[in-house]
Amino acid sequence: MEVDKKNLKPSIGPSALLLLTKLSNFLAEQDIQSYVVGGFVRDVLLGRDMADIDIAVAADALEAAPKVAAALGGKYVLLDKISRMGRVILVNKGTPSTKGQWKLDFSTVKGAIEQDLARRDFTIDAMAIDLSQLGKDYTDVPLIDPFNGWDDLHQGVIRTVAETAFESDAARLLRAMRLAAELDFSIDKETESLIQRYSYLIASVAGERVREELLRLLAIPQAGQLLPYLDKLGLITAMIPELAQTKGVEQPKEHFWNVFHHSLKTVIAVDFLLRQGAWLKDSGEEYTSEGVLAAAPWSAELAQHFDLKVSSGSTRRLLLKLAALLHDIAKPQTKAIDARGRLRFLGHAKEGAVITAAILERLRFSAKEVKLVETMVRYHLRPGQMSQNELPSHRAIYRYFRDTEEAGIDILFLSLADHLATRGPQLNMAHWQEHSQIVDYVLTQRFEQEALVVPPKLVDGHDLINIFGMSPGPKIGEFLEQVREAQAAGEVTTKQEALDHLKYLLTSKVEILGED
Repeated sequence: MEVDKKNLKPSIGPSALLLLTKLSNFLAEQDIQSYVVGGFVRDVLLGRDMADIDIAVAADALEAAPKVAAALGGKYVLLDKISRMGRVILVNKGTPSTKGQWKLDFSTVKGAIEQDLARRDFTIDAMAIDLSQLGKDYTDVPLIDPFNGWDDLHQGVIRTVAETAFESDAARLLRAMRLAAELDFSIDKETESLIQRYSYLIASVAGERVREELLRLLAIPQAGQLLPYLDKLGLITAMIPELAQTKGVEQPKEHFWNVFHHSLKTVIAVDFLLRQGAWLKDSGEEYTSEGVLAAAPWSAELAQHFDLKVSSGSTRRLLLKLAALLHDIAKPQTKAIDARGRLRFLGHAKEGAVITAAILERLRFSAKEVKLVETMVRYHLRPGQMSQNELPSHRAIYRYFRDTEEAGIDILFLSLADHLATRGPQLNMAHWQEHSQIVDYVLTQRFEQEALVVPPKLVDGHDLINIFGMSPGPKIGEFLEQVREAQAAGEVTTKQEALDHLKYLLTSKVEILGED
């Protein structure tokens, strides 16, 4: 979108312009000089929608922001007492497509606005508009651009304002990558060199901020394609040092890539299977990527499942990609050669789940997010163990969803992505179709037969105590689980059949078994 550098006012959307005009008038009444800065200015110039607006005020932002909230009917939130930053949240009463919230982040200008812009990260974010200009009748609103951000914006370049940008705030290392990917820009060579030089600083950034940037990177379609670039600049292993140990770790002959590159490819495969990215270029006559995708299950119901929100900023789709990155994290320490000379990684899924949980807790993921990703890693091999050369039984499907809990559907797709990233261009199409058929069958049973996941209660602990004279204890739960398995298998459908089954188990002293 072409925008006149000195005629920005008409380029701002009507609801945003109305809000900024009200804000300008209020701050002018308070005799406070103010500016719109950062991402909002950048996105106006790019013609992108933006609900977050950064406001720099030549006053104490922690005094100005609460007054704005009161005057405009918003909510005030303290962001940073030391840096003097506050947020005002307002209802956005724009068109139906823009309804939601405005977030106005106020910061304190120390000195001239040019000095404030000099402390910002990238040139395309170091531009400002004098807010008082928006409250006047004329339409020409000049752009304050001391670092030629306008030129970099039109050339599609991410460039630091100063060499000290990453030393000042190391979270900018990830933000540079994210902005480049979101805007389809390139990072200039000098900035790339700075990222490589200071990549180690990401370890000093608060986990919450790393989590936020990581999730926003994973949210970009074909996010997996970014990972090799992140690795080239040293950011992946600086962010997750445990991944460094997987580099160069060879795998059995059925694997096309070593552990580290297999993990990156698994993320790409997830994007592909969730219809958000490409897989490998067609590699000969054996298969095409279109044929691979056609064999894999998909539906509107699955799309809705993966779009479900898990916690702030995360969805099942994003957390599946994170599990794909970490699913083989424990292979280096579990690597061994068996008696027949085969390379094995026994226990890597279970140990990997523990390592994964520690990584996510360090990055301040929520307990719900940690449990979901940890479960995916722990059971990522399970779908391949459900059957041998035939479709899995109802009992096996029940046990699978019982053990994997809320992660069952996600793990099925992780297993498919793992398969693609194992074979790579050497994929055997017949084996792939067989795997996809099993996953499709399990998903169909899962969606069509709720009893496979949550069988209706036919008997309870009181029946075992009152009818069979059992004593309270863990054995009661084990016998009730056997009844649920029999229900899932279709062997028990009524209460009387459940009681008969319990009587058989008790009188024949059948050993109670757990997981497959």
